Amino acid sequence: MIVCLMACQMLQAQTTEMRQFVDKLMSNMTLEEKLGQLNLVPASDEIVTGGTVDTQVGQRIANGQLGGIFNLKGVDKIRALQDIAVKKSRLGIPLIVGMDVIHGYETIFPIPLALSCSWDIPAIENMARISALEATADGINWVYSPMVDICVDARWGRIAEGGGEDPYLGSEIARAYVRGYQGPLSTINSQLSTQHTMACVKHYALYGASEAGRDYNTVDMSRLRMYNQYLPPYKAAAEAGAGSFMSSFNIVDGQHATANHWLLTEVLRDQWKFNGFVVTDYGSINEMSIWGFGDLKSNSAKALKAGTDMDMCANGFVGTLAQSLQDGTVTMADIDQACRRVLEAKWKLGLFDNPYRYLDSQRRAKDIYTTANRAASRQLATETFVLLKNAVPSGSAAGKALLPLSPNKTIALIGPLANDRANIAGTWCVAYTPERYATIKEALERRLPKGKLLYAQGCNLTHDADLQQAAEFGKNIPRVNAAKAKAEALAIAKKADVIVCAMGECADFSGESSSRATLEMPDAQRELLEELVKIGNPIVLLNFSGRPTVLTWEQEHLDAIMNVWFAGSEAGDAIADVLLGDAAPSGRLTVTMPQALGQVPLYYNHLNTGRPVEKGADKYRKYASNYLEVRNDPLYPFGYGLTYTTFRYSDLSLSSATMAADGSVEASIVVSNTGQRDGDEVVQLYVHQQAASIARPVKELRGFQRIHLKAGEQRRVTFCIDRDQLQYLNAQGEPVLESGLFDIMIGGNSDDTKSTTLRVQ
Repeated sequence: MIVCLMACQMLQAQTTEMRQFVDKLMSNMTLEEKLGQLNLVPASDEIVTGGTVDTQVGQRIANGQLGGIFNLKGVDKIRALQDIAVKKSRLGIPLIVGMDVIHGYETIFPIPLALSCSWDIPAIENMARISALEATADGINWVYSPMVDICVDARWGRIAEGGGEDPYLGSEIARAYVRGYQGPLSTINSQLSTQHTMACVKHYALYGASEAGRDYNTVDMSRLRMYNQYLPPYKAAAEAGAGSFMSSFNIVDGQHATANHWLLTEVLRDQWKFNGFVVTDYGSINEMSIWGFGDLKSNSAKALKAGTDMDMCANGFVGTLAQSLQDGTVTMADIDQACRRVLEAKWKLGLFDNPYRYLDSQRRAKDIYTTANRAASRQLATETFVLLKNAVPSGSAAGKALLPLSPNKTIALIGPLANDRANIAGTWCVAYTPERYATIKEALERRLPKGKLLYAQGCNLTHDADLQQAAEFGKNIPRVNAAKAKAEALAIAKKADVIVCAMGECADFSGESSSRATLEMPDAQRELLEELVKIGNPIVLLNFSGRPTVLTWEQEHLDAIMNVWFAGSEAGDAIADVLLGDAAPSGRLTVTMPQALGQVPLYYNHLNTGRPVEKGADKYRKYASNYLEVRNDPLYPFGYGLTYTTFRYSDLSLSSATMAADGSVEASIVVSNTGQRDGDEVVQLYVHQQAASIARPVKELRGFQRIHLKAGEQRRVTFCIDRDQLQYLNAQGEPVLESGLFDIMIGGNSDDTKSTTLRVQ
């Protein structure tokens, strides 16, 4: 009690100190200087993710026309610009320095979608902590992450950057990112340490629901769906104390997200009590005119009044708001409010105490790409790999599943990603150093006896050279003579005991501006797989992807399939660890993988229909909700994943069959490791309300525990169920819990659960 009281008193004192400081500073600022704080541009053309770079950055800083810069790497370069801000501008207001640090800085971790498949919240938080440690060692104090967009459409390339399709898991991940980036002070206004950065939650909001899975496209949905399916991770990040939010490119309720007062003020600030600042995405205010909302001047005024505080790259605030103030379109109070929020962010970063506190040149050698950081990335990568199939090869005398492989076997390693170091790290590696990363070939060569690894690229990424070039986005995979490469691959495959194929997407086949109209294996790679199958030797597919892909043919014809996503800088060694059995794959899907493209969007927590078909129905039913050509169910369900052991679940039990609305019950189940190896399992809790005032999903994730069991060990796993697990949000965002019957389900994936019924009185 005393500790809490002291913490509250400290918070009040710090908040008062911050407000008094900002009040005094703003009283000395001109209108032009205030508008300058609302202006953000890239610092140079060294690391840029958008369009044209302003070459007059230094002069604009000196004139007080910039509040921040982004995507500049290196303490010396950042110090040079900070010097201008502190020593040459009239008031010496320091710059905030941002970067797209999405899944690591130079130590790259698996892409965020892969990270979510670990279901390892402490490890994800540690990933963000290490990312912050490395970024701040190079002068960065603001990162454009986490991306918490829920996505159920695999065609959208930016699904690679998020936490999958589920709002509950997505919320847990969002909190972990914020804690990792900002540290233990993330929920108060105190200054961050120099080993932590300010998080920027994106893309607010609903960007992952772009129609047809096409980037930058329109979004339209009911507020019921927003509050229950798409908004929870943003809310979780706000409640965790995120210092900033980034608005999205799409429209929400017919209004652009960057100028949507309901979204930015009524929900984010009034309902969720967010007290940081909002920045636009790249050039977003400029793009509003293309949507049909007016010119740059009017759109800048709309964005400011809606709750946007900082303009990234449109030069709308700095270029038009002075005139809008004269016109009466905006008020001085509107400008002051935005300026205050930006200045308060700089105070929280400690920049007014010491503008150079993130510019310690000695930190790079001890904090970036260290042995410890790399080990954390390598270990976490193994937790993200999802083993989708692991059959006993035909003719196997031992009767054992194909994986893990014996190091004494001769392995033919084939595929365009087998000897690549840039692509296997993944998309959005802005500051990465791929020349230091090992390929799968190199990692296996270090681990296998001499002569036991044979290698051939085997094929091009795609037959279409233009498509391959567009997908590579500069991370080039050599184009080879198709006939010669295929012959080389078939020749070594015939000499091997087992074939390992490193195939699928390249890094930027997914990510921003990488929407796909097909989800199958690219043509050249599929054709090579078909030829390899004819040889008759067992085949392992390492499927590289930044999204759910269609693996129906592969599931039918290959012996083992492991989704390795894009596993970061340590991907080569992590893949070798799992292939050879030094580690076991323990990822579980956080996206539903379809049988066919036509099923997309496909997700487990869907609403029912009035004419459903029974689960697993093999035959088409006329006048029912099904397809002519393919079953409704997915190829691999949400939560699914195998490992090198097996688990058995007992029947589910409740501490009570009834629960008061303000009460709680415990649901428990015994999980047993029935295999010969130790292993990790992700135990998942789902609920379903049988009857409600609004349509409810067929099931919803409401809890999970990642557990480790030794071979033969069993453990009782218990979940506490209260109103938080059973309620939904109405169209105003208010929680509602209705009495009635609820199905309680626990299992190893969303399609394989034990269930019982709970009555809420």
